[in-house]
Amino acid sequence: MRVILTVLLAALLALVVQPASAEQVVRVGAYHFPPYVTKPESDAPGGLLPELLGLLNRSQGEYRFVLLPTSTARRYRDFRHARFDMMIFESSAWGWQGVDLTSLDLGIEDAEVYVARAESGRGQDYFSELKGKRLALYSGYHYGFAGFNADQAFLTENYRAMLTYSHDSNLLMVLRGRADIAVVTRSYLQAYLAEHPRQGNGLLVSERVDQEYHHQALVRPGGPLSASALAVLLDDLRRSGDLDLLLRRYYLSMPEGALVTP
Repeated sequence: MRVILTVLLAALLALVVQPASAEQVVRVGAYHFPPYVTKPESDAPGGLLPELLGLLNRSQGEYRFVLLPTSTARRYRDFRHARFDMMIFESSAWGWQGVDLTSLDLGIEDAEVYVARAESGRGQDYFSELKGKRLALYSGYHYGFAGFNADQAFLTENYRAMLTYSHDSNLLMVLRGRADIAVVTRSYLQAYLAEHPRQGNGLLVSERVDQEYHHQALVRPGGPLSASALAVLLDDLRRSGDLDLLLRRYYLSMPEGALVTP
């Protein structure tokens, strides 16, 4: 009898100590995509996304968002195999056709611009024709001028592409005359020029954009958090002002009422 009572008391104590509702883990896939994510496989990933997940974790206790590294090529397979539950700052147009998902329009826009070395007599017409020019591109990215075909052989054969894993390297190749044009994310370029103001005079930035980003969150059906629930959490951050402060540091913004689910 004493043993039975001991077991019952232990079970009751466990119920009292256990939290009323444990946090649900939401796994967010991420690949190196500056300024949104830098080095997601490291112990201290940087960029907008890790900071946003930190804000989400501090603002509520129902969900715990964790970053899960993937790659530009592997992300589709990882998503299908439920290795992670969502991606944020992604686009359903970047190779996701045929994948079962729900998208949340974040209302956050960015773009990719062409950057060349500033030279006497060179103007915006330099960007009107890309064929024949040496292009410094980020490996694995989908570019508008190429019909969003990210195949390395296609880009190399048709556009004399030099593929790297660094926007900085691509800009330096342009400055040193090793490449004619780099295609760079506009928010990244703004941050880069703020950090390296002297290089601004040596670069010519296109008014024409290669593509405009209409950022989305892509959510796996059946995951722990729906697109509509994520919209509520992000809107809470927007109304508190925390999200706007974070986005402005990355030269971005989210208009009021921007979050839209299909």
